[in-house]
Amino acid sequence: MSARKIIIDTDPGQDDAVAILLALASPDELDLLGITCVAGNVPLPLTSKNARIVCEAAGKTDVPVYAGSKAPLARPLITAEHVHGQTGLDGPKLWEPQMPLAGGHGVDFIIDTLRNHAPGSVTLCALGPLTNIAAAFNTAPDIIDRVQEIVMMGGAYFEVGNITPAAEFNIYVDPEAAEIVFRSGATITMMPLDVTHKVLATKPRVEAIRALDSRLGYFTAEMLDFFERFDVEKYGSEGGPLHDPCVIAWLLQPALFSGRHVNVEIETSSALTLGMTVADWWGVTDRKPNALFIGDADADGFFKLLTERLARL
Repeated sequence: MSARKIIIDTDPGQDDAVAILLALASPDELDLLGITCVAGNVPLPLTSKNARIVCEAAGKTDVPVYAGSKAPLARPLITAEHVHGQTGLDGPKLWEPQMPLAGGHGVDFIIDTLRNHAPGSVTLCALGPLTNIAAAFNTAPDIIDRVQEIVMMGGAYFEVGNITPAAEFNIYVDPEAAEIVFRSGATITMMPLDVTHKVLATKPRVEAIRALDSRLGYFTAEMLDFFERFDVEKYGSEGGPLHDPCVIAWLLQPALFSGRHVNVEIETSSALTLGMTVADWWGVTDRKPNALFIGDADADGFFKLLTERLARL
């Protein structure tokens, strides 16, 4: 079987970085066509820089990295340095990447790639706000039917919010973009906080990555050492949740996860619940299901996969 063609749309972020590394470590299963960056965890100049740092850390400098949208569709940008640090990748010692940004805009790359590949052959992996993907759908609605699947990290239902009482960060940053994507008719699998909060980078799991005794193992462990401090303090958990790598792990080993096809609507107008992903988990409305909402994961299996793949780089 040939490798599945993917585009990673991202706002690195330590957990985004780990997701990118997991994809780069899995070329037999995943053909990474390019990385498009969006403003989110930190502003666009940093997210597009961080994506290149991660590629260089993995020794995979042939993957094109594009700068995309620098602000949400209709709102001022909200960032998360309080979680990720001022660079977005606080923890390890960083460097100025040598690989250049690819020419052109990330949204144009998404559009051109979907038009130039067979319909249903390219999966979009969304690790940040959905601005780039929504902009691509708005600009070129013909590409929507060409998408194989959108696998995204975002939203919450039973776990409620992590940036407001009702909303998860990625959706809250650009709820209008999320609404466009969820109403597009594209096949969507979503990794909400409900599942990512079960995939914790506990100290033994981080130490197993450090014990790889490689430059990349240390780089990853140092990112996670920094990243976990926020969630451990906030939730009293045993480690920080690895949100975004769940997207890539789903593509590699979907049996690690379970969920339910439900309808998900995005709140875009309420000051109280802006960015809420209203999931009809119990089927109490007549709204048609539009997403596979993942609710559970085998955390030990996830970290076994992650550690084994990181050892390959």
